[in-house]
Amino acid sequence: MIEIRRVRPEEAEAITEIALAAKRHWGYPERWMQLWAPELTFSPEYFEANESWAALADGKPIGFYTLQVRDGQAWLGDLFVKPAYMGRGVGRALWSHALDEARQRGFRLLRFESDPNAVGFYEKMRAHQVGERRSEVDGQPRVLPVLEIEL
Repeated sequence: MIEIRRVRPEEAEAITEIALAAKRHWGYPERWMQLWAPELTFSPEYFEANESWAALADGKPIGFYTLQVRDGQAWLGDLFVKPAYMGRGVGRALWSHALDEARQRGFRLLRFESDPNAVGFYEKMRAHQVGERRSEVDGQPRVLPVLEIEL
């Protein structure tokens, strides 16, 4: 069983390393990684203001997610797993925990934007695409699927 607990503000640096390593795992150009670094860098204040949960191995974070409320709806703000732990049930455990937390708060849906490379994981978890957000990275068009799951 994977232990999951609230992220502690003093773990911001370790959580940032997980987010960057997980994103880098998909083989994005280093230039894109540099552009994304600010949004993948977490401060202690972020974890004081946002409900975030960490999966642990030997007492140290190996993955995390953030549960947010946007316009009265539950949103999964982030879900990242350290690459060495991918495929070992950590993402599934975090996902199940996020669904339980959202359900306990009375939400009927959980919505989120997904990295295109992670869509397969979320579809296995029974989420489905309901839209997309178009953006641009370093002059290249990028489409982020918006998914949701009924709780």
